[in-house]
Amino acid sequence: MTPASFSFDALRRHPDVEAPNLFAADAADRLILEVAAEALAASAPGDVAVIGDNYGALTLGAAAIHAVTGIRVHQDALTGELALNENARRLGLLSAFTGHELDAALLTGARIVLLRLPKSLSALDEIADTIARFAAADVTIYAGAMLKHMTRSMNDVLGTHFASVQAGLARQKARVLTIFSGHRSAAGEWPHREYHADLGIWVCAHGGAFAGTSIDIGTRFLLGFLDQAKADATAAIDLGCGTGVLATVLAHARSGIQVVATDQSTAAVASARETAAVNGVADRVTVLRDDALSAQPAASADLILLNPPFHLGTSVHAGAGLRLIEDAGRVLRQGGELWTVFNSHLAYQSTLRRIVGRTRQVGRNAKFTVMVSTKD
Repeated sequence: MTPASFSFDALRRHPDVEAPNLFAADAADRLILEVAAEALAASAPGDVAVIGDNYGALTLGAAAIHAVTGIRVHQDALTGELALNENARRLGLLSAFTGHELDAALLTGARIVLLRLPKSLSALDEIADTIARFAAADVTIYAGAMLKHMTRSMNDVLGTHFASVQAGLARQKARVLTIFSGHRSAAGEWPHREYHADLGIWVCAHGGAFAGTSIDIGTRFLLGFLDQAKADATAAIDLGCGTGVLATVLAHARSGIQVVATDQSTAAVASARETAAVNGVADRVTVLRDDALSAQPAASADLILLNPPFHLGTSVHAGAGLRLIEDAGRVLRQGGELWTVFNSHLAYQSTLRRIVGRTRQVGRNAKFTVMVSTKD
C-alpha cells in the first residue's frame, strides 16, 4: 500500500460497537503520527512500539505512511486488538506488526513509543514504569489524546519516570506530549493489592483495571444481593469481571460452584486472576479474556453476574452493555438467572425482558438498580 492510498476514514471499529458518532480514528491519532513523523521515517525494523492503539490508526498509519516494519503493539481491549487485525487484513498490513502483553517483549530495545494516553492515571503509571524499565535508554515517547481527556496530572505521572516531558501545541482539540532525555528511577510493583475486611478478601489490580483495588459502588451494591441469587447454581459467570471481585466473593460463599470470570481488558484479566489466586479460589475461578461471551457455548450457565460498562473507551454509550446482555441471554440455561446492576437512568429493564425473560427489580438506591432476569 502507498502512503497516498491510506485513509484513516476507512478504518473500522468492528467488532466493537459502531455508530454514526463513534469513530475508529481521531485527531489525536493523526497528530501523534505527525509529531513523530521524522523519527518514524528514520526508524529501523523493531524500533517502534505502540501502546493503547484504539482500533489500529497508529500502527497502520506508521506502517502505511512511514513504511515502519517490526512494530510491536499492546492493546488492553480485545475489541481493539481484533479491529486492528481486521483493518490490517483489509489493507494488506498484517505482517507489519506483532501483538504483545505490556512486558519486556513489547519494549526491549524500543527507541520510539507511540502512546494513546489512557484515562486512568494508574494505567499511565504502570505503562510509564514498564517503558522506563525495558525500552532503550534513548527512547522517545509520543503520547497524545484529545484535550478533553488530558490533565496536568498526566505530566506529573510521566515526570516520575522520565527526565523531560514537553507539551506540544494543541491542534484540532488534540495535544501530544513528547517524553525523552533518559530515565529516572522506576520501581513500581504491579499488581497493587488492598484488603477489604468487610468482605474478607484481597483485591488485586493492575493500573488499567477499572476501580483499581477499591470496589466500585455498583459492584458493592450488587454484592448485597448475592445471597439471593440462584441457590442451586453450579456454573456461574462474572461477565465483565474487572478485578474479579464478584467471582471471588461468589466462589468464597459457595464451595460447590465453578465460576468463569471474563473481561476483554488485559489489565482486568490479569487482575482478576491474581485476585482469585490470593484469595485461595483459583481452583474454582477460571479467568478468560474474551469479547463478551464468545468463548462460551449456548445454554451453559446457571447464573450470570453483570455490572455493564457505561462507557466505550472515552465515549458515553450504552452499546457495550447491550452486547453483554445479548450474550448473557444466549449463554443462560432455561431457568438460569442474570443479575444486573446498572446506572438507573439507563433503563435496561425492557431490554432484559426482551432478551432474557421475566425481570424484576430487586434493589434500587439513589444511583443504581439491581434486576434479576430469569431465562424463559
